[in-house]
Amino acid sequence: MTEEYGEPQKYDPKFNGPIKNRGCTDIICCVLFMVFILGYIVVGVLAWVYGDPRQVIYPRNSTGMYCGVGENQDKPFLLYYDLLKCITGTSILASAMNGLQCPTTQVCVKTCPQSFKGTNFFGAPKDVFDQEYCQPSLNLNTTQMSPYEIVSKELCPAFLIKSDPLFNRCFPSTNFSVPPEFSIIYDGKNMTGNQSRDSILNATNQIFDSFNFQNLGKKIFQDFAKSWSWILIALAIAMVTSFLFLILLRFIAGILVWLLIIGVIGVIGYGIYHCYMEYDHFKKDGATMSNVGFTTNLSAYFSVQETWLAIFIILVVVEVILLLLLLFLRKRILIAIALIKEASKAIAHIMSSLFYPIITFVLLVVCVAYWGMTALYLATSGTPIYVISTPNRSIAGCTNITGNQTCDPMNFTASSTSCPVARCIFYKYNTEGIFQQNLFNLQIYNVIGFLWCINFVIALGQCVLAGSFASYYWAFHKPKDIPYFPVSAAFMRTLRYHTGSLAFGSLILTIVQLIRIILEYLDHRLKGAQNPCTRFLLCCLKCCFWCLEKFIKFLNRNAYIMIAVYGKNFCVSAKNAFKLLMRNIVRVVVLDKVTDLLIFFGKLIVVGGVGVLAFFFFSGRLPIPNDAFKSPSLNYYWIPILTVVVGSYMIAQGFFSVYTMCVDTLFLCFLEDLERHDGSPEKPYYMSKSLMSILNKKNRTRQDSDKKKKKKKK
Repeated sequence: MTEEYGEPQKYDPKFNGPIKNRGCTDIICCVLFMVFILGYIVVGVLAWVYGDPRQVIYPRNSTGMYCGVGENQDKPFLLYYDLLKCITGTSILASAMNGLQCPTTQVCVKTCPQSFKGTNFFGAPKDVFDQEYCQPSLNLNTTQMSPYEIVSKELCPAFLIKSDPLFNRCFPSTNFSVPPEFSIIYDGKNMTGNQSRDSILNATNQIFDSFNFQNLGKKIFQDFAKSWSWILIALAIAMVTSFLFLILLRFIAGILVWLLIIGVIGVIGYGIYHCYMEYDHFKKDGATMSNVGFTTNLSAYFSVQETWLAIFIILVVVEVILLLLLLFLRKRILIAIALIKEASKAIAHIMSSLFYPIITFVLLVVCVAYWGMTALYLATSGTPIYVISTPNRSIAGCTNITGNQTCDPMNFTASSTSCPVARCIFYKYNTEGIFQQNLFNLQIYNVIGFLWCINFVIALGQCVLAGSFASYYWAFHKPKDIPYFPVSAAFMRTLRYHTGSLAFGSLILTIVQLIRIILEYLDHRLKGAQNPCTRFLLCCLKCCFWCLEKFIKFLNRNAYIMIAVYGKNFCVSAKNAFKLLMRNIVRVVVLDKVTDLLIFFGKLIVVGGVGVLAFFFFSGRLPIPNDAFKSPSLNYYWIPILTVVVGSYMIAQGFFSVYTMCVDTLFLCFLEDLERHDGSPEKPYYMSKSLMSILNKKNRTRQDSDKKKKKKKK
């Protein structure tokens, strides 16, 4: 027994560890975490007060009013009068376009135009234009302006094109057409014939390059609508398969491990045989490296004897190493198999642990949703700014309009300027003010809060599961001594005593992840840099911090197990866990690799099996006589297949993460059990009888202990 743990104490099964009276750990970090969360809530409240997500959801017309909201509630779509100006940027505002804002008149409409309509400049305005697509301030029945004047002032569109709504904006349909004889007035010039038609086609083609996923999105949505019930059935099959595999591991873990090990050795053995036959074949043909020389055709190197000889030697070395490891580590492999079987028993006795990942998933969704909403509200914090613009700067008095003069759209009139066609249009959102000037800092705070909360939720799940499975291990008489509701008890105990320790561990991980994000940002910004030293240094730093993050995750995981068992603070638990693992490094490596092999095989069965079944079903290759159970006709059958594969992996990951946590917890408890106890009545072993038989250990009775003491005295 090591000195660092102090005197051995009697185990209390209901408290899953050797310490009866726990206390709060890492209180300072707990207080810091609580203060940070309060600040995070304040940031969210401020973002909610100042932000307006309608800026992202709903489009604005030229006067800054939302389409589909308020007075425009029955007009949800935004119509651009002249999309050519959105592309060519003829206005000085084109360089300052915000999102999909465009320096042309925009109005809210009930429906997008369903046909092409040109302008007859010789008719009456009420007969030439459609009131729905003109500005509300213009009354076509009473206006004295000519159609030419109305178009010049952009009070009505010069032409309408068959359009479809996309993101609540009217964009030209893929099958629209323009009559070759049609003429329009654009930027003060009369464009006739094919010139006008080609200009519109050119502009809309550029828009299609950015929005060509419209039809794809519709088809994908249709596929989901037709196949969602079958997707849920496939995910249910994945859940049942994962559950059954974990149950079967209790009975076939040993057989499965040995089959996998023998399979790996057999595959390498076949590779050795194949390489030797290829080497012998090319040796008889006299094909050597000198015949090929240096070439970029890699397949040519597989036609010479030296290549197959090198592969043959490598595989032989690997095979010999694996056989030697199997020979010398057979006892540790047996221990790993026994622990895996014990983990299956623990899960069978604590079935509620399999459903805890649902709680973790819900908490993660809450964290992601809060971060996303806060980021959205922060990004939309700011009042709209309007500037004076003109559709035609060549008109007298309009040349001085620079686009920098602000205005109020509710009180603006063209008579207040020297330009008769001047308009007050939306420009951008205000970035001035104390709150708006610190939006970047608040977004950084939001990112830190997101990472810290995510890591804390994951740490909470690991510590709760560790506490649950530790209560199983330290129950002397299983399952009689296992406490009632071990998962809920571990959850409450962890929150009550160890919130600070979990916050401390997750904070360390958050700092490393922030550094990695900064390095990725710098690498992205310096992609065009020609300095090889800078890029090499960044590459090294990224690699080092990636390794550091993996190590901290490993250390935190085992520290949380020790916290759940002994109730000490994070630093002490991390130190004790690290020292304990280093004293048993060979057992750690063997157990880790054997468990990884089983988990990989389990995921392969679940994801691969369900994925193959989904492929044959949705592709129509699975013969089903009953029409009611046949696969639906889909545009892209790979959409539900991909959804099933990803969903199956997430389900398998949830189930197997519980299993992996159970194995790791029982392993650390097993190592503690070995170091602390000797099998005497005062210090009995808590491990299972199968583990004791592998290690040739047993718990002695009082009589056996007295006989042993007498022998020592003699």
